[in-house]
Amino acid sequence: MERVILGLGSNKGDKKGYLNSAFVALKDLLQNVRVSSIYQTSPQDYLNQDDFFNMVISGCYEGEPESLLDEIQKIEADNGRNRKNEIPKGPRTLDIDILFFGERFINTANLIIPHPQVTKRAFVLIPLLELFPDFATKGFFYKTLLPLLKDQKVSKISSL
Repeated sequence: MERVILGLGSNKGDKKGYLNSAFVALKDLLQNVRVSSIYQTSPQDYLNQDDFFNMVISGCYEGEPESLLDEIQKIEADNGRNRKNEIPKGPRTLDIDILFFGERFINTANLIIPHPQVTKRAFVLIPLLELFPDFATKGFFYKTLLPLLKDQKVSKISSL
């Protein structure tokens, strides 16, 4: 069993409701679940869309990364996400990214772990560091990155 860290986001419809729905589903997949606060974030790549609600969930998973990816994509679909009909980086009901899977480094056509954008996203780093203030991989401490990022308008709004 390995600790996984997931990043969740929503910016369409009942954003907090979608995050809560994902949390409920993930509690059935993961053990020893920990959850960050919810943060409101301005869109970063595709700017013509509503703000996001973002959070991080951590837990222990028994299985392989590819099976977790299948499970989280099912949770996204169950919450109204249709990847075929959406604008890349655009509005979505629910997005769940595998940020870390134990100490594994994976680079396949379907999955890259650690998530390649973690180091550039304050909306991931802030809730990650809320849960794990000294989070590090291979001796690299992620808290060193936050002061280097431009302001991404991330603000804590509530707990789940």
